[in-house]
Amino acid sequence: MIAFGPVPSRRLGKSLGINNIPDKVCSYACVYCQIGRTLKMEVERRSFYDPDFIFREVEEKVRESVGRGEDIDYLTFVPDGEPTLDINLRKEVELLKQLEVPLAILTNSSLIWRKDVREELLGFDFVSLKLDAVSEALWRRIDRPHKSLKLEKILEGMLEFRDEFKGKIVTETMLIDGIDYKDEFEKIAEFLKLLKPDIAYIGIPTRPPAEEWVKPASEETINRAFQTFEEALGEGKVEYLIGYEGNAFAFTGNIEEDLLSITAVHPMREEAVRKLLEKADADWSVVENLLKAGKLIRLEYNGKRFYMRRLKSRVSGKVKV
Repeated sequence: MIAFGPVPSRRLGKSLGINNIPDKVCSYACVYCQIGRTLKMEVERRSFYDPDFIFREVEEKVRESVGRGEDIDYLTFVPDGEPTLDINLRKEVELLKQLEVPLAILTNSSLIWRKDVREELLGFDFVSLKLDAVSEALWRRIDRPHKSLKLEKILEGMLEFRDEFKGKIVTETMLIDGIDYKDEFEKIAEFLKLLKPDIAYIGIPTRPPAEEWVKPASEETINRAFQTFEEALGEGKVEYLIGYEGNAFAFTGNIEEDLLSITAVHPMREEAVRKLLEKADADWSVVENLLKAGKLIRLEYNGKRFYMRRLKSRVSGKVKV
């Protein structure tokens, strides 16, 4: 399922998601990834889906959402892997602009050192860049990048992109427990001074991560990062991305399809699932049937119960490089 939602987003309001990468092809194997473990690590761009097929799927979902009175603030590339691995990204952006809805993309930044990727990202209205670390050892420990990637080149690419991009640019720094950040926040802050993002987001894992040992960073660590980044960027330029985004998921006509398409990239808390069922005038038996059929799985994290589509990345411990 290519298009899903709209889903509530703490960054983007009501976001209609575009899943242009299959489960789970990525250039990173982040320890905290909500999709699960990376099954195939790649850095070479290639075609995954026909751009016209993606456009038709998104166009239909937009039409359904509008017909039901659902607002859409952004069409967002937020797939089961790294979206810039898609060599058809430029064509997809050109097609989607016909729908006259702002375009957003959440990227791990790993390919932004490439000129073609930077040029394609210029077509978006909102670009979110991952910035978990600027030190090599910490970057490799948290993001577990493809062995061919070079952090220095990625950081240089981010700065080059900033010089050209006219839309809204934000960074996201995920903080996890069990990491000795030492002076890393000061180093990230120095880079942020150069990058000048519109907002620097500080996040913690709020959904079940790829690795069971991953827990949210302590309040003390989160606050230290916030104060350090704000000192570098100024008041109002740093925000937390640590709260629950809410239960305002859209029902677009087929409750099973909606549940499976949303939870393929966005694990849902139990209360959000119940709210969506209520919108669809459906009962909990829908979830029970999907669980019995092996299409949905139940997960526990941080004292909360989540539901997610059964993906290979959630049931396999193997990573293919």
